[in-house]
Amino acid sequence: MSATLAPPPHREHVPAAGLVPVQDTLLATNNINNNNNTNGNSDQVKSKDDDSPVTVADWSVQAIVSWILSQFFGKNVSIVAEEDVQALSKPESAGLLKSVVKTVNDCLMEAPKFGLYSPNKALEDSEVLEAIKRCNSTGGPKGKHWVLDPVDGTLGFVRGDQYAVALALIEDGKLVIGVLGCPNYPMKKEWLNYDHNPSETLSRSRKKREEGCVMYARRGSGKAWMHPLIHGNENLQWPDSAQRILVSSIDDPSLATFCEPVEKANTNHTFSTGVAHDVGLRNQPLRVHSMVKYAAIARGDAEVFMKFSRSGYKEKIWDHAAGVVIVEEAGGVVTDAGGRPLDFSRGVYLEGLDRGIIVCSGATLHDKIVGAVYASWDSSNL
Repeated sequence: MSATLAPPPHREHVPAAGLVPVQDTLLATNNINNNNNTNGNSDQVKSKDDDSPVTVADWSVQAIVSWILSQFFGKNVSIVAEEDVQALSKPESAGLLKSVVKTVNDCLMEAPKFGLYSPNKALEDSEVLEAIKRCNSTGGPKGKHWVLDPVDGTLGFVRGDQYAVALALIEDGKLVIGVLGCPNYPMKKEWLNYDHNPSETLSRSRKKREEGCVMYARRGSGKAWMHPLIHGNENLQWPDSAQRILVSSIDDPSLATFCEPVEKANTNHTFSTGVAHDVGLRNQPLRVHSMVKYAAIARGDAEVFMKFSRSGYKEKIWDHAAGVVIVEEAGGVVTDAGGRPLDFSRGVYLEGLDRGIIVCSGATLHDKIVGAVYASWDSSNL
């Protein structure tokens, strides 16, 4: 990693660079995190229609990001995000809504530390719900669209494992900015606490308290950056506190570290394992919650991430947008399994995706994996 200073911020960089760290700090230090990962409090964690969890944190982050972006760009700002207010608006969810509103207002009081606006008075219930509902854009090929995953890897968050806050900007169908905050992902690789066991996930460091980082990049800059998550009464010193990150130079498959999702419901681990074997990836896969997989590739902690979805599952843009920009500007390669760039211009889903997603630290590994996919596909059970 280089000590080169980050460039001056662009207009959209200002809110993006502050928004993600303020959410990370909220999630890493607020009681909401403690409530969630100690005993799975049912008042704090709900199940969506697809049985995936949604928490006070998901709704709170979405409301905060929506409110602050509207202060910068007006209430007609286009935001594509994961959560809706259906469950939160039910009469039996009054206590849940109260927790969300309190969390939102507590966080917004801290916003000036990150160079962001804060309201003159506490937001009311209706204002918080309106902020969440405002994130109802479906994106598309024209205009500017912010893409938010408020808590990517909610299951990891609930368990006190890896998760991320992800924000990206799409302009006329093309990714422009990506910011990825990883509250449990330490600044230094040696602080990670994991071993290469397929039954283990990449867990937060338990030896160091100086953990948490934020990564970001702007399309076409050829550079990606990382700075530490701020703690206590510190103020965000962006961009002066940022350091450049680069992908790994390893191109020998036998030496490469391979990431894949933890969840089995929508991922074919068996096919990924077969491709890994065929291409010569000898290390056991490192299973990681959330877009932290992209963060690991971007800063050289791993070299390969593969995801092959099961039949019927469609990838959403908020699960990949921020990570793609950062990896590519750090020197990596991201395509579908046919070697084509991911298309973020067709709404909330990655339409036209060819079989899966391949993220690599360089072209050599990438080309070998694409070749192995083609060779293995006919015998797969996807």
